[in-house]
Amino acid sequence: MAARTTSRPARSKAATRPAGRRRRTLRIDHHKRWRPNSRRGPVCGYTLDGKTCSRRGAHYCEPRADKVVAFFAELLVHPAGALANTRFELAPWQEHEIIRPLFGEVIWSQQWNRYVRRYTRVTVVMARKNGKSALLSGIALYMLCADGEESAEVYGAAANTRQAGKVFEPATKMVKKSPVLRERLDHIKNQRRLVDEKTGSHYEVIPSDADNELGHSPHCFILDEVLSQPDDKLWKAMRTGAGARVQPLMLAITTETTDTVSFGAEFIDEADRVMEDPARAPHHFVFVRKMPRTVDELERLWRLFPARPELPVSLDPWDERNWAWPNPALGNFLSVSALREEAEEARKDRSAEAGFRQFRLNQRVSQVTRWIAMDLWNATTREVAPTPDWVRERLGGQRCWGGLDLSSKLDLTAYTLLFPGGEALWRFWAPESITPVLSDYTNGQFEEWVRDGWVTETEGDTIDYDRIYDDIVQDHKDFKIVSITYDKWSGEPVRQAIVKRTRLKMIESDTTYLRMTAPMGELMRKLKAKEFAHFGNPVARWMADNVEKKSPRDDPDRMRPVKPDREKTGKRIDGIPSLLNAVDGAMRGMPKPSVYENQGMAL
Repeated sequence: MAARTTSRPARSKAATRPAGRRRRTLRIDHHKRWRPNSRRGPVCGYTLDGKTCSRRGAHYCEPRADKVVAFFAELLVHPAGALANTRFELAPWQEHEIIRPLFGEVIWSQQWNRYVRRYTRVTVVMARKNGKSALLSGIALYMLCADGEESAEVYGAAANTRQAGKVFEPATKMVKKSPVLRERLDHIKNQRRLVDEKTGSHYEVIPSDADNELGHSPHCFILDEVLSQPDDKLWKAMRTGAGARVQPLMLAITTETTDTVSFGAEFIDEADRVMEDPARAPHHFVFVRKMPRTVDELERLWRLFPARPELPVSLDPWDERNWAWPNPALGNFLSVSALREEAEEARKDRSAEAGFRQFRLNQRVSQVTRWIAMDLWNATTREVAPTPDWVRERLGGQRCWGGLDLSSKLDLTAYTLLFPGGEALWRFWAPESITPVLSDYTNGQFEEWVRDGWVTETEGDTIDYDRIYDDIVQDHKDFKIVSITYDKWSGEPVRQAIVKRTRLKMIESDTTYLRMTAPMGELMRKLKAKEFAHFGNPVARWMADNVEKKSPRDDPDRMRPVKPDREKTGKRIDGIPSLLNAVDGAMRGMPKPSVYENQGMAL
């Protein structure tokens, strides 16, 4: 039996097209790509074949991109497959969505007093059999002998040397088939190494044992199938080793993982976030092509890539119109008929369906999905608050609903007030012992949030509950709080203490599907309708970026937030459950008026 799918009325032009293969004309203006707003540096002046770049600052240098495209077409041939022994003329998506932006985007370096590649980190996430090995091999050869780096060290790694050899072996075949490269490069077979004597450079395959890979200084490092790596040790070892290079390139490519708590999952999720918000990491180039799993993910793609003809039109894994996005090579050197046969088998066999979704649709096979897209969150900022008190003063005296998510005594606790206009005001408390831990996971930001007042730090190793109660009492004085909805996990003593001090109405809730589905649906509606405002609260944004949701396989419309493994990931989402509790309270509405308010006191 086929798995249940979900779709919505189409909102993109792609949805109006008939089923079957669609003509894809890729038109990209590279000069309009997002880049840092920097005018630092002189006129570029890079020249190739009579074409000179006259731009300055952070820009797209067309002659530099032309050089790499020409390297593929003039020196390389396809090593295998349907295009074997033909010139390696990049497919439009390879050229315009990977190679040109990756090698053409430059920025002025004060350290080196020259223009260098803006991107030093690359993540490519797409389904299998889309020509990644050949593309990576071409990049490796370019970085070895055509990037202008003396004594370049180029390394390839994967789960094991055999897997890494799947990128190295096509490179050796390309060298053999190219008269120019065959004359210039030496292949040392027993060491799995290509050597360029002219520049003193080499390309070799290394094992994934990071303990033995600390002495390298890579100009280029290629990590194949990130999902197979047990941790980030090898990646960190190579990335720190590249610090002395002028314009290093750390490139990772992978298909989706099934393990939501892993190095691979973290790597892919970060690429997703950068795709939404390139300013998050201007040095990080991402190419992510995944079949969406939820309506929210589908709509996110429609917002990020408006009117692209190859975008999915629904969540149906068997609809051929949805295959082109995760498989950009489909119809070119990836066989449509082969994919069709696999789909037919997977449709009839539950055990094969998971593999088809993961490897052919590049879909994370899990009931857990990332929930809030950052473009939606960013669009509901309204105004950026310079301090937490700025928000408090602006909303003072207004009616609101409270939501409390009380964590363990050793961790972060969150409290949210939600106002009728959709404005949200948070309080966060954390024991001082957890601050260094969370600062490590946030690149020092958590300490800044504490210093700037976004988080209240209490002394000692445990949360100071009296401070929490005092702050809620102050809020009771400053605002007209209708009720506070709290997670029953918080415990009866907490409820009693708050009621004793404030006489506020306390409503018990939890994070079950039954309780959370409606508030999550209402919050998402508010985000999409821009009926919500967070005023740029940095702690809440961090948590919104981390939050994931879980839905039963048989009912994707039901959902609840998933709290991450705090020890393994360092993520925190407490501010979102507390917000959902406040939404829950607001959805219950105002308390019914007293009979005395309607009719007056009887005489």
